[in-house]
Amino acid sequence: MMRKLHIDDVDLSGKRVLTRVDFNVPLAEGRVTDDIRIRRALPTVRRVVDSGGMAVLMSHLGRPKGQIVDDLRMRPAAARLAELLGRDVAVAPDCVGGETEDMVKSLAGGGTILLENLRFHPGETKNDPDFAGQLARLGDVYVNDAFGTAHRAHASTVGVAAAFQVRAMGYLMESEVTNLTRVMADPEKPFVAILGGAKVSDKIGVIENLMPKVDTFLIGGGMAFTFLRARGGSVGESLVEEDHVDTAARLLRAAEEAGKKLELPSDVVAARDVASGGETRTVAADEIERGWKGLDIGPDSARAFSDQVATARTIVWNGPLGVFEDPRFAGGTRVVAEAVAARTDAGALSVVGGGDSAAAMASAGVTDRISHISTGGGASLEFLEGKELPGIAALCDAPAG
Repeated sequence: MMRKLHIDDVDLSGKRVLTRVDFNVPLAEGRVTDDIRIRRALPTVRRVVDSGGMAVLMSHLGRPKGQIVDDLRMRPAAARLAELLGRDVAVAPDCVGGETEDMVKSLAGGGTILLENLRFHPGETKNDPDFAGQLARLGDVYVNDAFGTAHRAHASTVGVAAAFQVRAMGYLMESEVTNLTRVMADPEKPFVAILGGAKVSDKIGVIENLMPKVDTFLIGGGMAFTFLRARGGSVGESLVEEDHVDTAARLLRAAEEAGKKLELPSDVVAARDVASGGETRTVAADEIERGWKGLDIGPDSARAFSDQVATARTIVWNGPLGVFEDPRFAGGTRVVAEAVAARTDAGALSVVGGGDSAAAMASAGVTDRISHISTGGGASLEFLEGKELPGIAALCDAPAG
């Protein structure tokens, strides 16, 4: 990937810096309950205001589907940002329109304003040129620091960028691209990929793209049962994508032909359902009775996966290995997470995909011991698939030399 223009390459003094951030944060009773995405944006916001620029921040929150939803307003995010910055953050009544434009024009150097939820307007997700043009009137320079939306060709990530001569990446975007590129471009061996989550269909592109680079794939979560079915195993009522059993069989053959390990669970923790308090059993992964479903990798599998991790120099992880939100089905993810953290402590590079994977690391208490945890689940997946992310492609290339 061509190196992109960086915020440090740009003179920000006196400039209105229209900055796409990812403040799509969980809320409860009008307060932010997890501020990690706001915290990760702080270096870029501080760089703007400390340089005498005006930070004009825009983000989406939730899925209002082009309608105004009061519970999805940006004010709680602005309040938390103000606390973390230690300075006032103005809140615009909308993300476009005359009143918002007037508020932005009145900002003094070092000021910060957060626009209202972009997705209150259907033009955001449709990448509507008129909507993008209205956004563009709010800035002199464009910065994208929202990796979590970089795989979306929306008005705030692609359409608006076309209106600016200066289009740069912020510090969070740089960190994401740098760490994911290290994994893809020249990974130190042995290279282990841990893939979980519900669906094989979500990971086909990742497996295919990583096959030439990875030494060992460790497969858990619901997606493992499609592979186990492809091997002829009995998986009871476990999640299986019937229309991808042949694909799983093809991937198993491809790994064998390429001399790569593709390790599946040997045992699982099973239950009749996920309902709290129900009976659980540890059984062979390919001998699950009818009426039972596998909901976590078992202890033997967790040890085997950890043994593979113990010699790795590069580790990529996307997707939990069980229904980790329930303590009865969190053991596999927790044991392997601890192994990854220990290996990282010993000098390995570990990169964990966003969303549920990040939550799983937090649940296991190892967040601070992972080299890099991505803020973007879908974006990190598409990056690992080798796809060009439109939100990154829209930025200026860095000057030669």
